[in-house]
Amino acid sequence: MSRALQFVVAALLVASVDARAQMPTPQPTGPPPPQTSAPLKKDKKPQKEHVEWLWQYGPPPADGRENQLVLDTRFRPFLAQYLTAPQTFWGNPKTGYKTLADTALDFLSVPDKVLADDNRYLSISGCVFRFCPARGLLWVDLNGPHPLVVFNAIDWIKDSKTPDQPGAEYTLWVFPNQPIDPEHIPAALIHSVARWTAHPPQGNKEIQQIHNAILVDPDGTPHEIPPASIGANTFTLPPSTEQKAQP
Repeated sequence: MSRALQFVVAALLVASVDARAQMPTPQPTGPPPPQTSAPLKKDKKPQKEHVEWLWQYGPPPADGRENQLVLDTRFRPFLAQYLTAPQTFWGNPKTGYKTLADTALDFLSVPDKVLADDNRYLSISGCVFRFCPARGLLWVDLNGPHPLVVFNAIDWIKDSKTPDQPGAEYTLWVFPNQPIDPEHIPAALIHSVARWTAHPPQGNKEIQQIHNAILVDPDGTPHEIPPASIGANTFTLPPSTEQKAQP
């Protein structure tokens, strides 16, 4: 091939490439492809924990039905679910300490009352079998998706006077399943504890004197608080019942 012919062929090839580069890119004629981005997720509301079955054991009758409540097959799992903090006041280092759930069951084994307040709170009380100076109060706030459950236990201070003597001293242990600020204890809980400690244990005429109060976090951290801040020994009768008629 002569040099002139080679030059002509090369020029034709360059022109062909330039023509293709200037041609518009064909566009799709069908509907646009579907979007592949993930749809926005809606925030789910917290699942409500169903513990309303406890209500059936409250009034009526006036003092509720604590004995039937303790025998309900749902009661032990309820305690095991909500009372998980470590405890060291019930038991001893040699034989070991019971779980808080089993301790609460011991302190409620002899039935006392199931009281309801404001269509929201339940106060379940009892005492230890054959030793009623050791008393328990299980307080439940059923409002909201996650109920606040507080186990309160009155424990005799053994180096004080015996429980049948005036002046015997006791420690009040408070175990909430959720952290409670010692400076902002729920008023309804304070009221329930005040009402509870205003009555002597079964078989005794002496009102128990709460000398110490210990608020225990769910992780087991203890906080000593003034007994009155949780309502211990603060319950008083209305003025109309405290005043006696003068002769």
